[in-house]
Amino acid sequence: MISAAGGVGAAAGPLIGGLSRAVRDPVEPDPTSRFDIAGAVLSAVGLVLTVMGIMALDNSMRLAFLLVGAGGLVMVWFFVAIRAKERRGQEPLLSPGLFRIRTSNLGLVTQNTQWFILMGTSFVVSAYLQVVRGYNAIETGIIFTAATLGLLSTSLVAERLAQRRRQRTLVIGGFVVTVAGIALLLVLVTGTPSAWAFAPGLLLIGLGLGLMLTPSVNVVQSSFGEKSQGEISGLSRSVSNLGSSLGTAIAGTILVAGITATPERAYGLAMVAVSVAGLVGLVAAVLLPRSMAPGAMPGLASDTPLSEEA
Repeated sequence: MISAAGGVGAAAGPLIGGLSRAVRDPVEPDPTSRFDIAGAVLSAVGLVLTVMGIMALDNSMRLAFLLVGAGGLVMVWFFVAIRAKERRGQEPLLSPGLFRIRTSNLGLVTQNTQWFILMGTSFVVSAYLQVVRGYNAIETGIIFTAATLGLLSTSLVAERLAQRRRQRTLVIGGFVVTVAGIALLLVLVTGTPSAWAFAPGLLLIGLGLGLMLTPSVNVVQSSFGEKSQGEISGLSRSVSNLGSSLGTAIAGTILVAGITATPERAYGLAMVAVSVAGLVGLVAAVLLPRSMAPGAMPGLASDTPLSEEA
């Protein structure tokens, strides 16, 4: 119910904010352009099948592989379809040219893993505290205040940090701090520490995520010109949402599969999955180009067509 409420809020926020009449789109809409319904359906079906397959792992390996395989095939169909549509001179749901810039691709990986960590950790730790340790939802929420404070603290100074430090440095630093926080939570697998022992790890995760969320978005969107900001912004948000879904599905499935029989082992394996995502994000951050200057903001790249920006 809490996750559903969060989803409703995430969807309602942009909708309500988008009703403001003071916001003007710098790019005039094309009245002849039609929405790519087929592309929207294919992408949605492919992603849903993939996530459902991951969630089915604890029930049936065969069903899980069938669903993930089907999801992969549908996503391949989606990319073939949008590429063919663009070649015919039509406007697809997503331009394949968005994936031809290495810096942006690496930034998207960091965004995906950040939200994987955030949602995966939230699900695993909260479920462990309530199901295994017997804490109620309010007590668990109070413990998670440490992560909220960490996220809020670094988010408030994110703009100033982005003006003084290279985006790559901030993203790497954020992942290092976050992985350290995950390591602290992993240590709690042994013994029976108090619930407040989870606070330092959650605080570090919050600090790390708050430090790198803004620079990661900055890296992605500053790779494209103003005319492409709407499209890359949509892709960026979709990749982040996918990370949230995968974090909950993968880490949550691992935890749920063994939380009643071997709770400590299930918790440890779930947090290992989260830590792997953190390491993947760290590698992507290290591979980001060193030449990105502090303060790089969206719209600085040229407005050449997506097929030529690479």
